[in-house]
Amino acid sequence: MHSDGLGHPALVASLQGLIARDQLKSGVLIFPREKGGFLAGSVYRRIWAKAREAVLPEHEYNSPVGKQVYDLRHTCLTTWLNNGIPPAQVADWGGNSVPVLLSTYARCVTGQIAELQQRIEGPQALPGSRLPSSVGPARAAVSSSRDARAR
Repeated sequence: MHSDGLGHPALVASLQGLIARDQLKSGVLIFPREKGGFLAGSVYRRIWAKAREAVLPEHEYNSPVGKQVYDLRHTCLTTWLNNGIPPAQVADWGGNSVPVLLSTYARCVTGQIAELQQRIEGPQALPGSRLPSSVGPARAAVSSSRDARAR
C-alpha cells in the first residue's frame, strides 16, 4: 500500500484475500520460509527465472527484459509516467522524491510528444490558421468554432 492508502486495486485485493484466508496478523510475513523468516534472495531469483521461462517467448526470456524482480519496479514507474500519471503521484507511489524520480525516469518517458503538442497548439491556434492533421477531432472542432467567431 502507498502512503495515501491506495495501491494497485487488483493486487491489493489479492493480497488482502491471502491475508484474510490465512488470518495473518500485522507484522506476519505473507511469503515466509518453511521454518519462518524471510525467503533468501536466491529463492526469489530461482522462482523468478522459472516464471519468466514459463511465460515468455524464448527471445524475451534470453533478453535482459525483466531479468531481475527489481526490474518490475522500473517497468511499473515508467508505465505510470508514460500513461500520464503526474510525477508527484508516481514518486509517492514508488517511494521516491520527485527529483530522484525525474532524474532516473524522465529519459524513459516516450510517446507523448504528439499529444503534448496538440495540447499546446489547439488552445493557442491563431484565428484562420489550420491545425496539423495530427490534432484530434475535438481540438479541431474547438479551433473551427474559434475561426468562425473570428470572421
